[in-house]
Amino acid sequence: MSQQGKLELAAFELEQVHKPIDSDKYRKIKQQVNRIALGSILPLLLLIVWQILGDADIISSLLFPTPLRIANAGIRLIQTGELLDNLKISVVRALSGFVLGGSLGLAFGVLVGLFRKTEKALDPTVQMIRMVPHLAIAPLFILWFGIGESAKILLIAKGAFFPLYINAFVGIRGVDNKLFEVTRVLDFNRWKQVVKLILPAALPNILLGVRISLGVSWLGLVVAELMGSTAGIGYLMSDARQFSKTPVVFVGILIFAIFGILSDSLVRLLERKWLGWRESYKGR
Repeated sequence: MSQQGKLELAAFELEQVHKPIDSDKYRKIKQQVNRIALGSILPLLLLIVWQILGDADIISSLLFPTPLRIANAGIRLIQTGELLDNLKISVVRALSGFVLGGSLGLAFGVLVGLFRKTEKALDPTVQMIRMVPHLAIAPLFILWFGIGESAKILLIAKGAFFPLYINAFVGIRGVDNKLFEVTRVLDFNRWKQVVKLILPAALPNILLGVRISLGVSWLGLVVAELMGSTAGIGYLMSDARQFSKTPVVFVGILIFAIFGILSDSLVRLLERKWLGWRESYKGR
């Protein structure tokens, strides 16, 4: 075969190797674009109808300011630096409460899931505390810890604790018992069972608990920042409500929604990365 023929053959083989990869990459990008476009239809329609009804004075501009007024209020808050300053404080509070409550919830969930005696000793008390609403316990937190950062972070941590506790417990108890028989055959000790079998098998439930805990942390942040706070997105909303600055209140709601969906998307990304081995129903 001539040199030219060899070059043509090599180019053809290279094209065949890369074609499936490029095609697969294109398909994934197309799926992501379609997913984003499909998810944007309803919000865009609502915003358009909302703007039209507001411009026509069919709905109250005080109670439901138009999307353009809300956007202008957000731009003003960004320009003055007020939004960024309060957002930093809120993010630190939410993450601090989530890390504290979530880590404790995971630790207690693992202990209760692994040991029946621990379950009998701790679970009834934990379930009783879980039923106490945030608003009911907030005055006690103020009385015990004052109106400083400790009370706010602990209130957020209380909410973040229970989803991870419950999901870690359920995930561990849901591990297939037949897998334990395999580990006995392989002569795994207790520690190796926990690290190599129990925790990986419970990881889907644990990550679900992380998603729920993050959401609850943002919800708890609103309650926490109404407890005599002088900074934060919740305080910004409360202050705006007192002076009838409804667009600012909607900006605060939008901030909570955006950061809530971003944190949830981050955990879902970790799920796809760490749980790619699972074969499950994806929906039609």
